[in-house]
Amino acid sequence: MPAAAWAKWKVPPLAPAPPAPADKPVKLTKSGTVPVISSIPTQQKVVFVTIDDGEEKDPKFIEMMSDLKIPITMFLMDDAIKNNYDYFKPLQAAGNSIQNHTLHHPAMSTKSAAVQKTEVCGDQQVLTQKYGTAPFLFRPPYGDGANTPTLNSAVQQCGPRAVVLWHESMQIHDMQYQNADKKLRPGDIILAHFRGPKDLKGETMTEMFGELLSRIQEQGFSVARLDDYIQPPS
Repeated sequence: MPAAAWAKWKVPPLAPAPPAPADKPVKLTKSGTVPVISSIPTQQKVVFVTIDDGEEKDPKFIEMMSDLKIPITMFLMDDAIKNNYDYFKPLQAAGNSIQNHTLHHPAMSTKSAAVQKTEVCGDQQVLTQKYGTAPFLFRPPYGDGANTPTLNSAVQQCGPRAVVLWHESMQIHDMQYQNADKKLRPGDIILAHFRGPKDLKGETMTEMFGELLSRIQEQGFSVARLDDYIQPPS
């Protein structure tokens, strides 16, 4: 990556990710209980960036991603993206997959089995229709209900083959860690959101994302593509 691209966005250069493993460490099955994943088993010093919801649609973020070519996985919620489905297509075209995050972002454990199924299957249908590829991963809003049989059943019936959580979440300037030592570990999945100044105390989406990349760079990690480490059912 040219130094000028990093300088443009005021981000210290990240080391490029190592080659993707020929044998993907997580292999999903066609049927049965879906696994709940919050990290990827790997010794490589890589982390994975996931971005949720889709509320903020900053054109500058498209430009930033085009310049820096950082791989992301998007968990999109229909209620947030329905006013501009096209915004996410350039990100998808760059190789960033679009995954399921429900229709309306409810706390799933507060909903009946029927409503949970509607939320997952409804978003699955919309995203498949709008973006041409059926999501194979699902993230429950707030991580709620991730380990319940009811949610697992809904996910199984609707098509995704894994529930994806996270180990760190990006706030405005720093990450919240689940580990007491507040350090990244190889294979960690990081949660961020499509958010703008209204939710970031005046900071833009690109500024927040630059802060996220800086925190990753400070700890000597690279950002890898989640899809390169998870094998969907064949």
